[in-house]
Amino acid sequence: MTRGVLVLANGVQLRLGDLNWTVQEVEPHVGRVVLASAEGRRERRSLRWLMNHPDVQAVAVTDVSQNRSRQPAGLADLTPQQLQQARIRAEHVLEAETGYRSGDPFRALPHEPRPAYDPAATTLTERQQAKAAELKHFAPAEPAALGLRYMSERTLRRLAGRSSEEIVLACADGRWLRASGGHPSITEEIREAIFAVREEFLRRSRMSMMARHRLLHQYVREVFPDFPPEDVPGRKTLTAVWAEWFGPDGSRQRYVRTAQTADTGQRVVVHRPGQVIALDSTPLPVKIRESVFGEPISAMLSVALDLYTHSVVAFRLTLVSDTSLDIAMLLRDVMMPLPMREGWGEDMEWPYPGVPATLVAEFAGHRVAALPFFAPETVTTDHGSVYKNHHIVDVQRTLGCNILPARTLRATDKSAVERAFSAFNSLLLEHLLGFTGADVADRGADPESDAVLTMSQMEHVLATWIVKIWQNRILGEYAPSWAPEEHHSPNSLFAASMQQGGFDLEVPGLELYYKLLPSHHVKIHRRRGVKIRGLWYHDPALDEDRFLQPSGRGGRHRGKWVVRSDRRDRRTVFFQDPDDAERWHVLRWTGLPPEGEVPAFSDKTVEALLAEVRQKRLAPRTDADLLPVLLDILGSATPVSEWPSQMTKREKTSRSRRAAQAAAAVADQTPTRKPPSEAEVVPWPIEAAIVEKAMDADRRRRRESVVVQQPTPPPRLGDSLRRRNVFLLPPDEGEGDQQVKEDE
Repeated sequence: MTRGVLVLANGVQLRLGDLNWTVQEVEPHVGRVVLASAEGRRERRSLRWLMNHPDVQAVAVTDVSQNRSRQPAGLADLTPQQLQQARIRAEHVLEAETGYRSGDPFRALPHEPRPAYDPAATTLTERQQAKAAELKHFAPAEPAALGLRYMSERTLRRLAGRSSEEIVLACADGRWLRASGGHPSITEEIREAIFAVREEFLRRSRMSMMARHRLLHQYVREVFPDFPPEDVPGRKTLTAVWAEWFGPDGSRQRYVRTAQTADTGQRVVVHRPGQVIALDSTPLPVKIRESVFGEPISAMLSVALDLYTHSVVAFRLTLVSDTSLDIAMLLRDVMMPLPMREGWGEDMEWPYPGVPATLVAEFAGHRVAALPFFAPETVTTDHGSVYKNHHIVDVQRTLGCNILPARTLRATDKSAVERAFSAFNSLLLEHLLGFTGADVADRGADPESDAVLTMSQMEHVLATWIVKIWQNRILGEYAPSWAPEEHHSPNSLFAASMQQGGFDLEVPGLELYYKLLPSHHVKIHRRRGVKIRGLWYHDPALDEDRFLQPSGRGGRHRGKWVVRSDRRDRRTVFFQDPDDAERWHVLRWTGLPPEGEVPAFSDKTVEALLAEVRQKRLAPRTDADLLPVLLDILGSATPVSEWPSQMTKREKTSRSRRAAQAAAAVADQTPTRKPPSEAEVVPWPIEAAIVEKAMDADRRRRRESVVVQQPTPPPRLGDSLRRRNVFLLPPDEGEGDQQVKEDE
């Protein structure tokens, strides 16, 4: 059907009702047409009957050899220069048709209409003839440059009667918008042969394109013996078709097979915040210091990126490497509003419309920064061990989200967070002192000596940059599907989604911290408490009668109680009250002294402690006997002020990591999580003094526990000599009384 006219020719297919017919013959001299059905039935019908049929339409026949469909062209397909030339041509057509270059008398130029194109004094034919004559008198170079040398009176008549946009598109050169691509030599036989070679290529070892081209010849020769060998496309054509159909050819053979088997053809369309969160960790390419005068150390940067808004909803810095507990707390940070920090202005406070900042601050208990927070639905990660353990699976069930691992060695599954790391480097980290680069060959002369930022300062710089710059950057190609031409930032996308779907203002409480900790199913000992990973913990609350009986739990852990521990700080564990779900009991290690301070220690320190005990063949009855061994380990692992150079760099980094983990554990226990300050990350001289003080206090307590009563102090040196010395002169009257008082 073309412009309402049914074209009848031999081979044209027509649809009459529910059946398809093919026109075999057309007899215009007698007004008849011969139709043939797919079953071979032929009918002779008149043209009048065909014209008056209530349901007749032409069936479009596609070229099977090309197998390509083309969408209609538009003005967006033209380059700016081509569009300008097409508009100039359209202005001449509109002037010949209406007398005005714009086609509208209300937008006429000062000199319009010109006498030869005045619609009140000339006809359309006269204006078209005048325009054709005017174009012929132009300078030869101008019509050639603008494409006006072929615009005749006949062309002006053909373009008349169209809208402005249709005229501009019709005035575009046909060579600009011609169909691109296509390979006429790719017939059905060659297409089948190419896919057969592709299947064989996936099974074999990697081969060159020349070898694949020879396999193509072999398949065509054996399967299609009548196919002319000279019609088989050449190697260059096969290379172009292979790249168009199967993508780039730079992957290793093993990974190509993995991607082929893992690709199910299904794609996830992300259309709301929190639907998919991408987690990833990378070494921070900036050397930082544990304290102002500490050693330069390396850190890991863990980021949670929302794939819809591309907002960095949470991040964490950990020394040396991250653990499953750090990733669990990172997911908790996604659900927690970020508090305002010192030095942040009002422009960094909660800006999203629909939910006032005062209302959010009332729910959170503090002023909230301009960073989205929500409950994640799906979390995509790589295959690192930190993301694949049982603890993260338990965290997934607690938060109600799904962990969706990416395909092995397929960075494209979480390419957004990979590009975010690259943007972090180019926009921020490259400008900081201590930047190490992406490779050792690109490293500076001495980035360790250039490091000036401490861990708390680096965390503050990252938080400020994310809230103030990253959340307000134009996303570019990441525009939403409902506004592809508009410019958006992560903040504007989140605000738009709030207007479309609303916002669930839900701030998790402190109990979420305890629920995300690893759980231990144990029994409560009547006198010693509970044993968690080799250490005993106790609290006076466990002496109640309700805890001295087996738990009411059934199933796999029947009769046991659930205790949760933070591996970053093994001094305490946490026990939920069965009668009050919001109440948590803090159980202290029984080896801790009732007074004084003992530095925090992690799982690695406990392992070293128990190994030291086994090596010395000690069998203490209480954990109080383990405290001297622990203090000895902490004292040996902490440099003293007299020997700062005796500890290796690795030992210093390990000690800094333990201090940072303890500070992070304390910060996570508070309802409003704050980054660990420099005062919380204890420098080594202060930590050494704390350890020495704890060791002296422990020795003093042990000595005092052995002595039953306070001993009488011995006499001063020289007292017996003064009493028996006959040559000693008696003191004067005033001096004698004073000496007696001093002796007393």
